[in-house]
Amino acid sequence: MTWMRWRPAMEEALYGAEGFYRRPEGPAGHFRTSVHASGLYAGAVARLLGEVDEALGRPAELAFVDVGAGRGELLAGVLAAVPAGLAGRLRPYGVELAARPPGLPAEVRWTDRPPAGVTGLLFANEWLDNVPLDLAEAGEDGVLRYTEVDTAGGGQRPGAPVSEADRRWAERWWPVREPGDVVELGGPRDEAWAGAVGSLAAGLAVAVDYAHTAGRRPPFGTLAGFRDGREVSPVPDGSCDVTAHVALDAVAVPGVHSLWTTQREALRALGVSGARPPLSLASSDPAAYLRALGGAGEAAELTDPAGLGAFGWLAQAVRIPVPESLGGLPGWQTLVP
Repeated sequence: MTWMRWRPAMEEALYGAEGFYRRPEGPAGHFRTSVHASGLYAGAVARLLGEVDEALGRPAELAFVDVGAGRGELLAGVLAAVPAGLAGRLRPYGVELAARPPGLPAEVRWTDRPPAGVTGLLFANEWLDNVPLDLAEAGEDGVLRYTEVDTAGGGQRPGAPVSEADRRWAERWWPVREPGDVVELGGPRDEAWAGAVGSLAAGLAVAVDYAHTAGRRPPFGTLAGFRDGREVSPVPDGSCDVTAHVALDAVAVPGVHSLWTTQREALRALGVSGARPPLSLASSDPAAYLRALGGAGEAAELTDPAGLGAFGWLAQAVRIPVPESLGGLPGWQTLVP
């Protein structure tokens, strides 16, 4: 039995030599993200990339940086969806700790950290929820203490009082109200996102994740485990994903124009609609009707407000005008960190 705080336990369980994200089957072998649900998702990201290109004045070289790239599924989808005029200027990067997957297009540059000084779109789909973090719980004496976990069995116990930095973070972003309240201390995620945004010389940074904002913090936390398509106990032994939702308002980098919305609204603004095709098409072109019907079903899954559509989208514009689908359509709200 080994007891440790959650942050180092998650680090080893997810990214250690035998960690979950280094397993050969990759995340798609255990759970389904928006990227895996439909090619419409990559198509929407490609459209957003085109808008970023326009906002930047069509630079000679445009970066697409996929942070938490998994096995490169989103990269491959975006490369297939961009128009030829943009493809020739595009420099795609996959940012991932796992080894470069086989079969990835040769032009993709695979790296373990966001490239510095690039211009373009940085996109992080379900990355921040897997940035390791500590948990803490308020005791009967009102003191916030780190939670320790048994890495073999998943049992938990209170540990030492939190550091001054973590106490200040909780006070600012996740104040406890009652003994037993759980705080997921998001400082490491704030730092990780600030580093990603800071890697852009100019462009747009987008984080998409399970999320909550001030006033809607879950009192008992969100820590969960996933394996083989099912939710399981979050035991940090490398056998399952260990994840927690993201405090997106805390993550937003101060001083950078920030917008927030749900995935439902973001994808609708990018042309993804779950509307059924007209019945008249079934008579005039049955094959086209069936294709459109399938696409509508996939779009409905991506924008389902009780499912994938409830994800949060945080967009931060770095030294560029806000792209059209973000600033010009309803659904997006200005976020002030």
